[in-house]
Formats: sequence, structure tokens, C-alpha cells
Amino acid sequence: MSAPSGSPSATGSAGTTVEVPPARRWASLAVLSASLLVVTMDLTILNVALPELAADVRPSATEQLWIVDSYSLVLAGLLIPMSALADRWGRKRLLLLGFAVFGAASALVVLTDSPWEVVAARSLLGIGGAMIMPTTLSLLRSVFTDPAERATALGVWAGVSALGAAVGPIAGGALLEHFGWHAAFLVNVPLMLAALVAGVTILPEARAASASPWDLPSVALSVAGMVGLVWSVKHVAEEESLTDPLGLAVLVAALAALAVLVRRCLHRPEPLLDVRLFRRRPFTAGVVAALSAMFAMAAILLLLAQWLQLVEGHSPLQAGVRLLPLAGGGLVASLLASPLARLVGARAVLAGGLAAAGLGALLVPLVPGGLTYGTVAAAMTLVGAGAGSLAIGSAMIMAGTPADRAGSAAAIEETAYDLGSVLGVAVLGSVASVVYRDRLAVGTLVADGLPAGAARTAEDSLGAAVDVAGTLGAPALAERAAAAFTDALVETCLVGGAVMLAVAVVVWSTAPRGLDITQQEH
Repeated sequence: MSAPSGSPSATGSAGTTVEVPPARRWASLAVLSASLLVVTMDLTILNVALPELAADVRPSATEQLWIVDSYSLVLAGLLIPMSALADRWGRKRLLLLGFAVFGAASALVVLTDSPWEVVAARSLLGIGGAMIMPTTLSLLRSVFTDPAERATALGVWAGVSALGAAVGPIAGGALLEHFGWHAAFLVNVPLMLAALVAGVTILPEARAASASPWDLPSVALSVAGMVGLVWSVKHVAEEESLTDPLGLAVLVAALAALAVLVRRCLHRPEPLLDVRLFRRRPFTAGVVAALSAMFAMAAILLLLAQWLQLVEGHSPLQAGVRLLPLAGGGLVASLLASPLARLVGARAVLAGGLAAAGLGALLVPLVPGGLTYGTVAAAMTLVGAGAGSLAIGSAMIMAGTPADRAGSAAAIEETAYDLGSVLGVAVLGSVASVVYRDRLAVGTLVADGLPAGAARTAEDSLGAAVDVAGTLGAPALAERAAAAFTDALVETCLVGGAVMLAVAVVVWSTAPRGLDITQQEH
């Protein structure tokens, strides 16, 4: 529902769309994109800061995985309820609260000095992120009512996200050159304060025109199902056993909760989450692309950041600079995606981008000779281009979604991004761990005189092996661990590349031929 400029919905008292002057629309895009940039920076800053963080608080392998994934775990559980709350309470209002929570959680990190305190701070960041991420998308859908203009705005939005992938490692590296790892989180505080001021001044309010009563059973099912799903996958991956009883029990319970949630949403006139959106092929294609691409990309990026620092020996800042090809490919592709879609079609751009990312990942295992940075840079450029093409996926999702369902669409899309990232780190991360331990062959190391306790520690991670090698004065261990980790990176890229090529085929088959993202479905 639209209203003329100057009516109540123009200033945001009600309504799923808001008519605002062009200058304010693009200023709103700047605020929403910048807030996403901060969230993206937080993810990539952690990739660079993780080795120093691990050396300081000395987490076990399990604790380190929780430090990486606690943010996404909380985010996954709260994205759907927070998006529904924004529709009822006000999207701008919840977004501003998210800025405040995210900034406060970042400030609290300075007080942490143990692994589980870091996990708690990252969890609080996840609460703030759950308020921010879907709300930026649903507000974009409300503000940009013209589909063609919205496609351009989503390209900019995705490009800024790619820019965050570049700024995060560089900013994190620069901070780590002069300060401790806490500074990598404290940088969020002034950014969130600026976002609060700009948001209060510029953003219009929007909410669902007729909000249904808050459905607490659906909220409980959503949180239990998503958290249980993510936790069970992580647990099974950590145990490296597909038959682990606890992991399987939680997985079954989580899937049952989500099945009941879907059934409940299908039978309610005003559901917490409109799962009927999956009947729309463009929407389904965009969600599949987001989830599957992040499954491969998140794990590869995490491993690359560690490879650059712990194998190649670069400082955090140098590693951040060397990750630039990933962000550069994403920035260029996201800005070109919308014009290209008008020329060759949205389906070709999205599926082609995913195929390019898959081929990029496959460069790592298929280029002959030892792994070099030149190969890695080319691979990152193509993978980044695939990430940039997801801007078309967002446009497909929003073009296939009526304005009054923007909250559900944004929640599903952001859940796909987050769930894909968590599953990728858990599943592909466990693949990398298995290959690393197999290639490290600690039994041989023990036979050569390495203490059994030190050997078990070296098995935990490459960072642990480097620390043990430095403590014991065993350079041969460090070299062997570096070679084992490189093999793990290569094998993981092989799996991730194959996944992205398969998804490209699925997206091509699912998205309608001749899909026009400049036309809004109803």
C-alpha cells in the first residue's frame, strides 16, 4: 500500500511502502548499506583477528569454533522473530535498537579475557545483527517502490557489502598492527553511533499495514528449530561422526520443530513467516543461490585468511590487503549485475555468477604446481564475482514478493545467508580438519620424538601446531603442519567449487526463463 508524500505513511506512521523524495530514498540507501557494511566488517575482521585472539585467550578447537559460529548461531535463531517484530513494531525503530545493541556488545568485548566471555559477547552481537540485517532489506523494499530503481539500489547495497569484506580485513589488520585484538571489535562503536544519528535523521518508518497478534508458539518453534539445526550440524561436524547420538537427536528435534512451524504458518491467515513465498520460482531461486553460495564461500574465506597468516607468514594487515581480490570481484560484479540482467536476463547473471565462483574455487586444486598467491588471487576474484551476482538474487526475491510480505522475504533471505555460512564453516571446516589431521600424521611425529601431548595439541589446529613448534623449537613440525593445512585448503576448495557449480545448474533450472526483475509480481 502506498501513500502520497506528506501522508502519514510518507513519514512512517503505517503502511508497507513509503513514498519519499528521491534524495531521501538514496540517502536511506546510504544509511542501510553502511549498517550492513559494519556487520560484514565484523565477520571478516574476526577472520584476520582470530589467530591473535586464539594466541591470547587460548581456546580449544571446540571453543574456537564457538567463537567463530556463536554470532551466526544466535543470528539464525532470531532473524525470523526479529523480522516479524519489525513488521509490527516498526522497521526503523527495531533497526535503531539493533544499532544500539550491536555497538554496546562491541564495547563489552574489551572486558573479555576468556574464550567463553568472547562467545558471550559474540552472541550479543548476534542479537544486534538479527535486528539489523533483515530490517535493512525490508526497509529497502518499502522505500524503493519502483522495481527497476530497487534493482539498482540492491546492487549498491550488495556492492557495499562486498566493500565491507575488503575494509574488514584491512581495518582489522591495521588495528592489530598497533593494538590488541579487542580493537577489531571496538571499531564498531563509533560506526554504530554514527548510524544511530543518521538513522534517526534520514530513515522513514514502515510497518505492516495490518499486523497480526504476536504468535508466541511460532516464535518458540522458530528459535528452537533454527538454533537446534545449527547446533546439531556443528556438533556432528566436531565429533566427526554422522551417527553421534546427541547430535542426531537434536537434529531430529530441530527438524520436527521447523516442520511444525511450517505447518502452523501454512494454516494461519497472518503467519509469523509466510512460507507460501516459496511457491514463487524467482523467490526460491534467489534463496537457494544465497544459501548454497554462502555454504562454500564462508568456509573458503576463513581458511584463506588463516593460510595467508600462518602458512605464508603475512601480518594481519598484509593478509587483509591480500584478500582484496575477493572484495574487488564482488564490488564490480554487484554494480554490473543489474545492467547485465537487463541485457542477458536475471537468470543468466545469477547462474553465471555462481558458475564463475565455482570455477574460481576449482582453480586452487586444479592449477598445476604448488599453491601460490597468484592462483589464490585469481580464485578470490572469481569467487567474489559470484558473491556480487547475489545482488540479482536479492532483486529476484524482492521482485517476487508483495510489499506486505517484505519482512518475511527479508527474514528468509538473511536466514539463508546465515545458515549457509554456519553450515559451510561446520561441514567444510570439518572436511578441512579431517584432511589436516590425516596429512599431519601425528603418529609419525611421535615416533620421531615429539611428545604425545604436544602432538595432540598440534592436531587441534594449524595455529596450535605453530605455537607448539615455537615452544619446542621444532621447525620441522611447523613446516609439516603448514603443508597439511595447505592440502586441507586445496581439498576444501575442490568440494566448495563443485557445490557452487551444482547450485548454478539448480538456479538456472529453477528461475523462470525471461524473468524481468524490473517488474513487480503481485
